[in-house]
Amino acid sequence: MTVEQEETRLRADARRNRDQILAAAKELFADAGPDVPMEEIARRAGVGVGTLYRRFPDRTSLLREIARDTFRSVLLEARAAEEEEPTAWDALVRFLRLTQKVKLSVQLAMLSPLAREVLQEDPRTREFRREALGILDRIVEHAQEEGTLRPDVGPGDVTIMLSLLLRELPPRSAAVASFATERCIQLMLDGLSARPGTPLPGRAVTSADLLME
Repeated sequence: MTVEQEETRLRADARRNRDQILAAAKELFADAGPDVPMEEIARRAGVGVGTLYRRFPDRTSLLREIARDTFRSVLLEARAAEEEEPTAWDALVRFLRLTQKVKLSVQLAMLSPLAREVLQEDPRTREFRREALGILDRIVEHAQEEGTLRPDVGPGDVTIMLSLLLRELPPRSAAVASFATERCIQLMLDGLSARPGTPLPGRAVTSADLLME
């Protein structure tokens, strides 16, 4: 094996270890909360504790990477929705269904001051969120131009609706929670549809309103 091949193998091993650690941490955090021992995360990931700490020296760095990995994935899918869907309404529907990807990060932020600080303060996570909101701005504008989205809502209204979907649902059964979420999404989409409905009070909420410091 050449030096170049060995370096490639080591990089692949490092990526695999990273992915395994993040997947294990997400599962354990979802099941038991953000204070799961790091040693338990290493066991679930199938790596040594030393490997875990070399990659993530502390819980803050692990939470930060989970947030970045989550919102990076959401951003990529939001871009795909905007580029690939035949209508802006279809793109909006696809965007709404991204909520499950960020659910863990939001719930961790609600349970853990450390996770909340990471979500609020990490510049890369903030940038991913800002760009995703920019995509939502365009989707909302185009959906209103095509006449499929009611004209009296703004992207901030949609984002607030998304945040409601991220709350923990009352049903303890995963199966019930899954179809309950689908029902909520459909109810929200019906409310966003351009068909005649009750006028909304106040003004449309914008993304800028949500990004205000």
